[in-house]
Amino acid sequence: MDNRIERFEDLIAWQKARLWTSDIYRMALEGQFARDIVMSRQIRSAALSVPSNIAEGFERGNRNEFHQFLSIAKSSAAEVRSDLYTALDIGYLEEKRFTLLLGEGEEVARIIGGLRRAVNRQRTKR
Repeated sequence: MDNRIERFEDLIAWQKARLWTSDIYRMALEGQFARDIVMSRQIRSAALSVPSNIAEGFERGNRNEFHQFLSIAKSSAAEVRSDLYTALDIGYLEEKRFTLLLGEGEEVARIIGGLRRAVNRQRTKR
């Protein structure tokens, strides 16, 4: 059986990032968060960057570029997590929701990191 991934939509990293991005978007468009246009826009932009960079890197068809785009996606996930701390600190998020969103973000980052390591091994085998 061939286990090759043919589409970015088949990547678990992209699937998880997509769900997390949706959760971040919904959170950023509610309550006090929604009234803070700068912060809401910032966290949504960083969140959107995660699945977008996974998809773009995959579609490039080059392992070196895919690795680079995965690095950007993982960095964007860290940016979102940092913004979540700020949102908690200034009272935009309750502890329970913060913990849930942070946990999702940590999972996304771990999966991207694993995929990035796998791509790195493939590109260094040549």
